[in-house]
Amino acid sequence: MPIDHEFGDQHTELKLSIVEKYLKFFTTALRGKFDELWYIDAFAGTGSRTVRHEERAAGLLDAGEPERIEQRRGSARIAVDVKPPFDFIVFIESKPSYVEALQELAANHLNRRIVVIKNDANDALKSLIAANSWRSTRAVLFLDPYGMQLEWSTLEKVAATKAIDVWFLFSLAGLYRQATRELSNIDEHKRAALTRMFGSDAWEQELYPKTMREDLFDGISEEPRRRSADVAGLEAYARSRLETIFATVLKPLPLPLHKKPQRFSLFLCISNNDPKAIGLATKIGNHILKAGSSS
Repeated sequence: MPIDHEFGDQHTELKLSIVEKYLKFFTTALRGKFDELWYIDAFAGTGSRTVRHEERAAGLLDAGEPERIEQRRGSARIAVDVKPPFDFIVFIESKPSYVEALQELAANHLNRRIVVIKNDANDALKSLIAANSWRSTRAVLFLDPYGMQLEWSTLEKVAATKAIDVWFLFSLAGLYRQATRELSNIDEHKRAALTRMFGSDAWEQELYPKTMREDLFDGISEEPRRRSADVAGLEAYARSRLETIFATVLKPLPLPLHKKPQRFSLFLCISNNDPKAIGLATKIGNHILKAGSSS
């Protein structure tokens, strides 16, 4: 019996469709050019997702529908199904029941090299990167974290390989919650989360710049520090930070696509700094993202 991993709104369908298209391009374009092609899913879930369709009442011209539950492929199953296939697949997950589901998925494909790692995604990714040489290996990494668990130091390790393309579903809603409008309202917990997310405390000066006020009676004084960046500004800031470590970061796809507020930004980050590799990945990535934006 499949583990119930319930999610499945429009943005979920779209992001998985985009990633699947890129995986097919990746294994087709790079097959035979490198010794190994890898897929890494750092927050792999169960491999399946439960989509619940609510009951629809009957009308004059419509018989209606009872409530129904549908099982669809998650990112892990999509990666296993990609043709041409990946040489090596790594699923990382910390939740025990999800790990069991992934192990069952791997057991159903014993002819494939599939490894399930039960661990924190940050620790597992750093260990995986350190333990392998990336000279003759290329990989796609899918990052769909549960909130804001991903650490900047992990992204630095990934980017330093110069061998991994990263699809990163960035939680813009999470950033918006942590980066409150007034700097004075950011407690130590939020401050630590933002520093962990962006790799330094420079965000404080960059998102909350100091402004001075000149008063006839009080002289020059500092204004309360406020964030002027809106959702689009926060997305632009996140992209600018990613661009400091990756060779290229494509303009992200805002998600959900046709519903406000925007909660996520789907980034493609390219670590390989070879101009030909950048050109090809950018061309295909932009094509897929543009097609997704018109869905």
